[in-house]
Amino acid sequence: MRSLNIGATGMLAQQLNVEVISHNIANMNTTAYQRRRAEFQDLLYQNQRRVGSTSSDTGTVVPVGVQVGLGVKTAAVYRITEAGNLTLTENSLDIAINGQGYFQIELPSGDTAYTRAGSFQLSPDGTIVTADGYTVQPGITIPANAIDVAINSSGEVLVTLDGQTAQQNVGQLEIARFPNQAGLLAIGDNLFLESPASGAAATAAPGTAGFGVVQQGFLETSNVNVVEEITNLITAQRAYEMNSKVIETSDQMMGTMSNIR
Repeated sequence: MRSLNIGATGMLAQQLNVEVISHNIANMNTTAYQRRRAEFQDLLYQNQRRVGSTSSDTGTVVPVGVQVGLGVKTAAVYRITEAGNLTLTENSLDIAINGQGYFQIELPSGDTAYTRAGSFQLSPDGTIVTADGYTVQPGITIPANAIDVAINSSGEVLVTLDGQTAQQNVGQLEIARFPNQAGLLAIGDNLFLESPASGAAATAAPGTAGFGVVQQGFLETSNVNVVEEITNLITAQRAYEMNSKVIETSDQMMGTMSNIR
């Protein structure tokens, strides 16, 4: 009885759906987190009477046919790249990107990772780094005698040194964008890696045509809508229950057949 396997595929699909939704809810307060959405596809069909085949010697054509589906499968877990809201922190090293783009982070392996989470800190030598100590490219160092740090919308890092009134430019941040943002490979810690699906990174200063601007003293919040996620969770739960009911009903039908005397 195919319905047993079909119901099982439906339960597995909704189990994954709940896992994706729970991951979204767990990261509702994660800086710059982008919510995920599970997408599904129907499985192969068994043709018991092929559509378009001839039904007689005179060439009459079967208009519909008989195709029996075999269930559902997971096609993708898609990342929604819609930007979150910007929240004011007034921390001079908190930076948000308003528009398209990702900060470039140098990993210990030498590879470049990408993130929109701009909650940066200073290393012991004054270099701007992430919370894990990874250097924010291009590796800007704040002098030890700096009394103020300003970052303008184009990513220029300006410092005011002790005893001076004029600001000094110590570097400029560059951001990257991709043809397919959803194709980036998530590796955790709010970081992504370039992949064949994302396409090659294009880098430029913030504010360049097609790139967002940076805003100092702000952080991007998660784009998770809790009300929507709870609604999706309830829907997934009901779908799981209905698929389990299919299996229960199929089992009762098989029991009825086995009890025929």
